[in-house]
Amino acid sequence: MKKYFFACFGILSLIFNSCTSTEKTADFNPKFKLLPAEKIKFNSFVDCNMAEVWVGDTFRIFPGKYGEDPLWGYAKDLKYADGKSAEETFKSKADNFHSPIMPKNVLPTEDGLHGAVWFETVYQDAKDKSGRTLYAVYHNENYPQTFPYDSLTNAGYKDSPKWPQGLTGEKSPAAVCRIGIMKSVNGGKSWENKGIFIEDLNARMILKPHNTSNTFAGGVGDPSAVASGDYLYLFYGEYGYPDVYEEANYDAKKEWAGQCISVARIALKDLDNPVGKAKRWDGKGFNAPHDGIGKPIASLQIPQEGGGGAASSPTGGFHWGPSVSWNTYLNCWVMMMGKVVGKSWKGSQVYISFNKNPDLTDAMNSQEWTKPQLFFEKPGYILWYPSLQPLNTDEDIKARNTCLKLGKKARFFVKRIKPGDDEYASEHIVEFEK
Repeated sequence: MKKYFFACFGILSLIFNSCTSTEKTADFNPKFKLLPAEKIKFNSFVDCNMAEVWVGDTFRIFPGKYGEDPLWGYAKDLKYADGKSAEETFKSKADNFHSPIMPKNVLPTEDGLHGAVWFETVYQDAKDKSGRTLYAVYHNENYPQTFPYDSLTNAGYKDSPKWPQGLTGEKSPAAVCRIGIMKSVNGGKSWENKGIFIEDLNARMILKPHNTSNTFAGGVGDPSAVASGDYLYLFYGEYGYPDVYEEANYDAKKEWAGQCISVARIALKDLDNPVGKAKRWDGKGFNAPHDGIGKPIASLQIPQEGGGGAASSPTGGFHWGPSVSWNTYLNCWVMMMGKVVGKSWKGSQVYISFNKNPDLTDAMNSQEWTKPQLFFEKPGYILWYPSLQPLNTDEDIKARNTCLKLGKKARFFVKRIKPGDDEYASEHIVEFEK
């Protein structure tokens, strides 16, 4: 199934350095309001966060999906489109989207790219003044048949009669998600796979009879990445069991406690060779290995008494799909997220949270997100991949704003799904207030 982000980071360090501790107040609670706007309907396939970047005077986006998928078929929907502004690019006609050159899938037992990928964020290397060196953070999905278990490395997944159900019916298998990095040196027109950023191994997959949600067997996915200091910070959904999964010892409360939106980081200097280099938050610091067990951001979890639940539960009860941006007007980070309340990623609400710490490298700064507030709802629809986007203003164009850096006002986009209606669109502008 997939799910469903972005870039222009080099100038953020100037913003970080200009912020001071006096801006950090105990009653930090930015306000916002949604204003009706002309509807913009996206004309290409979206099933992920909207990855985007300015390359010189060109605003470029990377929506879609690429690669092998035994449930939905081989995909060639990962495209790019250009414009002189975000609005012009988002209004691109279908025939103005182009396919980048992508690495090929390898055989199940070979080393290389397995399964399908979706670009969720694009980090732009600040050292390349041309703006053409890009690193795409991608969501990757696999199954036991595309990435079978290897007992020597513990990589891959064991086929089992108890493997949970996927999205296309009782006989379809659930996917496992993980997160990787690709690199481009020509502005995103071709890409080289650099390997997996973080993942959960087979031992943490949640099987039947406990996993009945029609979501994932486990794993990490649906990320959004931002640069702070010398690191790329990855905010992502955690869907695995926070221990070795054993049917006889399964604990739903334990699963809930280890899931929701989590964070990991990797040094920017390691992006060319990322495998094994990332560290996950473990409750005290970035100490857990890339394939180890970390802890989610506690303030973003939904308490069990408030309807919170495990990702394997058919009733859901968790936030997912973060989209993070730096807001130059509020001087804080803003996170958009969805909410799952039932099987197959059902949920009709979008939430928002704020983090007042410009520098995420200090102590608990990456954890200090406000309690999620309801931002938008559309009853009768399933809402996926909410994001905030730049406006078609001289200010936003001059500042080279993207979904990773925004100001007082921004466009709100979200994928809306119901029978006979599936679109990624915007009908609102959000205005923030201090």
